[in-house]
Amino acid sequence: MNTLQFKTNAKCAQCVATIGQQLNTVLTPDQWSIELTKPLAILTVTADVEAEVVEALVKKAGFRCDPV
Repeated sequence: MNTLQFKTNAKCAQCVATIGQQLNTVLTPDQWSIELTKPLAILTVTADVEAEVVEALVKKAGFRCDPV
């Protein structure tokens, strides 16, 4: 099981929900989380998935996604 982290520009719960709609197409909700209390809104993914797949899904949702 891989643990990946990404910087995002998510700002609120609605941003997380929008990103989640995309992530939940290949992940389960318990495989990812976004820490909004951090300045960089860190997305953590714990699953056997390629970083490029996660980046593409977050960008499809309209948000920035850069590996940490």
